[in-house]
Amino acid sequence: MTGRHVSVRAISACALVIALVWTAAPAPLSAQRAAQPKLVVILVVDQMRADYLEWYGSHFTSGLKRLTADGAWFTRAAYPYLNTITCAGHSTIGTGTFPYHHGMILNNWLDRSTGKSPYCTDDPAMTEISYNGLPPVQGDSAKRLLKPALGEQIMSRGGRSVALSMKPRSAVTLAGHTSTAVLWFDDRGGWTTSSAYTSRPVPFLQSFIDANPITADYEKVWERMLPADAYQGEDDVKSEGTYSGWTQSFPHVLGLAAGKPDTQFYGRWQRSPFADEYLGRMAIASIDALKLGRGTATDFLAVSFSAVDGVGHLFGPRSHEVQDALFRLDRTIGRLLDHLDAAVGAGNYVLGLSADHGVASIPEQMGTGRVSNRSITETLQKILVPALGEGTHVVSAAYTDVYLSDAARARLAKDAKLRSAAFDALRSVPGVEHVFWGSDLDSRGARSSTDPVRRAAAISHFPGRSGDLIIAPAENWIMSTSTTTHGTHHPYDQRVPVILFGSGIRAGKYTKDVTPADIVPTLADVVHVPIAKTDGRVLKEALK
Repeated sequence: MTGRHVSVRAISACALVIALVWTAAPAPLSAQRAAQPKLVVILVVDQMRADYLEWYGSHFTSGLKRLTADGAWFTRAAYPYLNTITCAGHSTIGTGTFPYHHGMILNNWLDRSTGKSPYCTDDPAMTEISYNGLPPVQGDSAKRLLKPALGEQIMSRGGRSVALSMKPRSAVTLAGHTSTAVLWFDDRGGWTTSSAYTSRPVPFLQSFIDANPITADYEKVWERMLPADAYQGEDDVKSEGTYSGWTQSFPHVLGLAAGKPDTQFYGRWQRSPFADEYLGRMAIASIDALKLGRGTATDFLAVSFSAVDGVGHLFGPRSHEVQDALFRLDRTIGRLLDHLDAAVGAGNYVLGLSADHGVASIPEQMGTGRVSNRSITETLQKILVPALGEGTHVVSAAYTDVYLSDAARARLAKDAKLRSAAFDALRSVPGVEHVFWGSDLDSRGARSSTDPVRRAAAISHFPGRSGDLIIAPAENWIMSTSTTTHGTHHPYDQRVPVILFGSGIRAGKYTKDVTPADIVPTLADVVHVPIAKTDGRVLKEALK
């Protein structure tokens, strides 16, 4: 009996092995590539409102037109949180998690242990590595990013990872903790990376930068690309801002000063479409130099186009300048897509496009106003001094987050009457609509609240980093002295594009509610790369 059972088991095992070998037999190369592309691309357009695609889309003829026509376009995509800020948005896109998980709550926040407000990617243990011979300064890293980015997870499985932007907080948070190449622009006038990623300039990037100096754009003048009547509204609007010798209307000259380029030239260049065009060319050079998507492992490329953000902060979302920056970016993305098709293969890459946040209309155009940190601080001080005595009871006001002294925090935590008086006083400040006690937001119940503003504040809140008091401004009010800005729970800040494109993606317009956190799990699913848990979901409805 025993020998018979062994024989039956052996036969069954043999049959199982044969079946497994048969079902696991490799498919032809063309079928493999169709099923599992070898390059993941993430494009971020800094400060791109979702409605830009509707307002200005009739003049898109290249990349943005192709993505919306041939990709999966989610028209109801939005961030669910309050602090719609660059560092938070890029971290969410890069990791597929929200601020209460990844920890990047703002661009800067108060470090209670030092009393300073570091930049979200600052790392005193690292040094910048310049591609243009600039003196070394403190570097950047992803040490404050508490969740792994898709790029680093792809790299851990043998792929190459590249992240490019004008800003460190954009490139670093898309790349994560490790990368083949991470690059951003130093305001002093050159390209840079950090010792967190490499001990010396990456050779292929050094070659590209040497062959393509930014100073070649010194004589350029930013003119409208299309006839003037193609642009909506007026060019010269009184409430628009200016920058370093520019007026509120076209043309905008880059090299105003005689002689060699200076920091003002580099500032103007970063706020022009020429900066995005340069990033597009650098991305193409990266694809070719590293042969991205043409190896045995999956590779990763992320590009965050920053010019629309710089332009939007200056001129506002309805300006001719924002429209022209988008029209030119459409062409830049088109050239990148064409090169991906030619060099990598149309069936061998999958792409996700989104934005880190939107932007408000200029308050003066809306008949509203601005909430200043000074008014918040002074209002709180008037309430706290009678109860606590003279002293600085408001340590810092970092946009929506207000940080109190230890004594003030302890007193408000136990004194409900005083806390209520502080809240009432803050809500009396013009433009302040909601006030929350920070520790009340640290719960699953708060993050699933039926009150959408409370829920948004909770999803942005990270214990130890977020403020003691959280402020949410009223609609069309901003908390900045810039021409306009972002960073609220209102739709113009939360709603952004989410578009998937390429191998395995089913084209169409989708009207389900989604978030940019869904991009990472969806792209990872397409390329069959296991990743850490995310807050997003796989957008199966858009997959073939």
